Amino acid sequence: MLFVLCSQSGMCCGALLRMAVWPCMPKRFVVAASEFSELSRSGTGFELAEGLTAAAQQLHQTSSPNATLHTAVRLAVHILPGVEYAGISVIESEARRQTLAWTDEVVRSADELNAGREHHPYWNRLWTAPVARIEDSAAADGEGDLALSGLGLRSVLSLRLRADRRRLTVLTAYARAPRAFDESATRIGRLFTAHVGIALDSATLREQLTEAMRTRDLIGQATGILMERLDIDASESFASLVRTSQRENVKLRDLARRIVDASEGE
Repeated sequence: MLFVLCSQSGMCCGALLRMAVWPCMPKRFVVAASEFSELSRSGTGFELAEGLTAAAQQLHQTSSPNATLHTAVRLAVHILPGVEYAGISVIESEARRQTLAWTDEVVRSADELNAGREHHPYWNRLWTAPVARIEDSAAADGEGDLALSGLGLRSVLSLRLRADRRRLTVLTAYARAPRAFDESATRIGRLFTAHVGIALDSATLREQLTEAMRTRDLIGQATGILMERLDIDASESFASLVRTSQRENVKLRDLARRIVDASEGE
């Protein structure tokens, strides 16, 4: 299958494998945090290594990016020290926020409360740093968040999964106790999200390749049109399609159809 796609696009396999694209509209998931009891929360020694290995195996067994998100929030509750609830959301630069996966309704409620609050210092921090923490949401020193405190969520740890100029994908962990997440929990969280990111890229690539195979003729036509119009080769043309697909958050198939339809209408 990969050979056919490469031959259609004129690209080598290695170049194609580097062009995984985030899917357009990830589905939402509500999941129960009741699985993966065999995973260790310990932050030391072999137990942590074994826990992260088991987590990586679970993540890489997922069949799609949506399933990877579904699995990641469940794993976060079981492997990250102090975590009681977890969710993954997308934060837009225009302050729009969409919850993609969550382990409990309180997580979705927290995201809804924070929608449109891009000027809050906590969320602003995530545009420039990979990690943000709230030690105690009930604190009165300006670092708290009374909206979260009202939901009973006293500690918050957010870790970036993906970022570009317009969009953040963030895994956020919550706990009812204040100061639940120390430096050790943050380090383990970053290790965990690195595994999530790799698995997400892998699942995205599989989905993109499958989609490309299904629509290879359409993509081939669009690639040919761009080659002629822009005076570029097949590899550059396909790369341009992928970049535009990612930038505009449009599926490769839909973008190719748009180009072909516009060409036929001229």
